[in-house]
Amino acid sequence: MTSKGQPRRPARWPENVQYIAEPRYHASVPAHVRDFIRTGASAGPPRAHTHPQLAKPAVAIQPISDPSHPARGQYGLFATRKIPPHTHILDYVGEVHCDDRPDSDYDLSLYRTPDHLSVGVDAQFSGNEARFINDYRGIKAKPNAVFQERRTDCGELRMSVWSSSETIKKGDELLVSYGKSWWRARQESSTHDA
Repeated sequence: MTSKGQPRRPARWPENVQYIAEPRYHASVPAHVRDFIRTGASAGPPRAHTHPQLAKPAVAIQPISDPSHPARGQYGLFATRKIPPHTHILDYVGEVHCDDRPDSDYDLSLYRTPDHLSVGVDAQFSGNEARFINDYRGIKAKPNAVFQERRTDCGELRMSVWSSSETIKKGDELLVSYGKSWWRARQESSTHDA
């Protein structure tokens, strides 16, 4: 923490993005949905952790200079120590919202309410290290990490990053699958722009 009570920004953090350690809630999130996400109200007791969890994120933001990497010239998230299989690495933190954000490349789906309201987490303008995780396509044969919903010890619903079924070695880039729908939306967007 800094002297002002704000979390300390990691090395290589972009100046135009606010670093946050806890989710923020946009005004578009109705009170009953916010209560459900924060506490699991009406969802039963919070789930206990069933897999190992790292005490402190074992990751660092690093520039990508490999000419064959699809994100060359940008940044990625790399393991700073060995991460065992099926381990919670960190949560994807950003602004929790219920509005449409088609122009954000940092917006993940968190939850869909029974009345079909979509809840997302957008780290475009404020977030944590997880916003630097790249898609595995063009880098490795398969992802070494996955996005997975979980409830924290306090009961808050979060989108989290977990190691997959194999150990992630120190120095390896954390890679997930953004999903076919993410890529399809980007292709549709680029065809409309052309």
